Amino acid sequence: MKKKSYILFLFLLALPLWACNDSDESEQLNGDPIVKTETLNVDKTSPLSDQNSVIYELNVGSFTTEGTFTAATTKLNDLRTLGIDIVWLMPIYPRGGGINSPYAATDYQAVNPSYGTISDLKTFVSKAHSLGMKVWLDWVPNHTATNHRWVTEHPEYYVKDANGNIIHPNNHGDVYQLDYTNNSLCDAMNNCLKYWIDQADIDGYRCDYISSPAIPASYWQLAIPMLKAHKSSLIVMAEGDLTDTNNKRLQNVGFDFDYAWQFQEGLLFNQFGSSGTNASALQGNLESFLSASQALSNDRMVYLTNHDQNYNDGGRSLKEMYGDNTCALTTLVFTLYGMPLLYNGQETGNDQILDYFNDTKIKWTVGDRKVNNTIRTLIALKHSQKALAHGNSNQRGNIRFLNTGNNSVIAYERTKDDNTVVVLLNFGTNQQNIRISDITSGEYVQWLDSKTIAAGPVSKQVKLNSSDPIVIGTKGYAVYVKN
Repeated sequence: MKKKSYILFLFLLALPLWACNDSDESEQLNGDPIVKTETLNVDKTSPLSDQNSVIYELNVGSFTTEGTFTAATTKLNDLRTLGIDIVWLMPIYPRGGGINSPYAATDYQAVNPSYGTISDLKTFVSKAHSLGMKVWLDWVPNHTATNHRWVTEHPEYYVKDANGNIIHPNNHGDVYQLDYTNNSLCDAMNNCLKYWIDQADIDGYRCDYISSPAIPASYWQLAIPMLKAHKSSLIVMAEGDLTDTNNKRLQNVGFDFDYAWQFQEGLLFNQFGSSGTNASALQGNLESFLSASQALSNDRMVYLTNHDQNYNDGGRSLKEMYGDNTCALTTLVFTLYGMPLLYNGQETGNDQILDYFNDTKIKWTVGDRKVNNTIRTLIALKHSQKALAHGNSNQRGNIRFLNTGNNSVIAYERTKDDNTVVVLLNFGTNQQNIRISDITSGEYVQWLDSKTIAAGPVSKQVKLNSSDPIVIGTKGYAVYVKN
């Protein structure tokens, strides 16, 4: 055999061994011990309980090229694979008012004809139920489109000025303000809410702009029990932060969930955002958030973005809002507190701005593998760990911040019965070597490692204790489950 051929033969002989051992060999060359990793199956996981659920905001018009219920139904299997438990449909009603806002309905008992028919919606809900998912509708109780059928059929349902003209709430010219001092309006609204339970067997409502001063707390005190008597498992969520001073009147009217609005808008975006590095300051704010949250009787929804943040406020993509902190903050949202929300398309990492007035289509090719694999793994974690259950009865007392001695790194531990989850988040601009003085020592499975997740979800066995350092990369994150 010629010398060159012999060398090539030896190289090819060795290649399979090198290819199979890529990550372990890399760690060994860097002087670290070889750690055995295993592929982590994070697809099609199911929640341990309703308190381990993940919700998904879906705009029917954007979700598929066709923009229909029928086309969206064919993609429900994809949401099941991702691990979605609740599908919240943005408003499905015919649009009016002149600017094509889905929050300007012309008929509460009809569907947008471009989306399909009520029969198509029924099929969508039935398919979701068969896959173990629930469906919520977006409800807009404060106002209707200026050309809603009630404007001519029941003008008494609306608030009028001194001259008898129907008023526009907040100067929004496409909508008219409903009058909740009129008992007939309250009855009509309740009948519309029951209509969708009867027609399509929907499982809940996300109620828009509940902080409106025009909707008295007494309305919700009567309406929510009525709805639950109609369907006992129905869930009602308030689009509003019930820790806000202006919303305290609504704290005990029966909402099951509220928006942790100040968590996202006030804390994660305005106070931290894309340039945040001071983990100590963030931790202090998180502790204040938890204290305020745990005073509520209802549960909370947490998120990094939704249709308002993504489009309404001038158009802000996740990268624009959070920059290199995006993945670490996503990990925070899924593991700290409450029920996490994904906005449609967020899981792809494509970072689009979606004009929901004109139903911008989602790009379904995965744009960022790290984002996609991080979200897939976080959903599986949320589903499978008792310690990560939401609901205040589950969360009170099970969150403990750990001492990292490092202003760039937040660490916390959540425990429920025999289940312990530890989360590390590095918001610094450099790799950090930390020792956690008060960590619960023992054997752990590392479910999520920012250094490797772009290549796919894997797990590995590790030992954690107070004396050995943990290395966490720039803007890195890690999640461990104790054996």
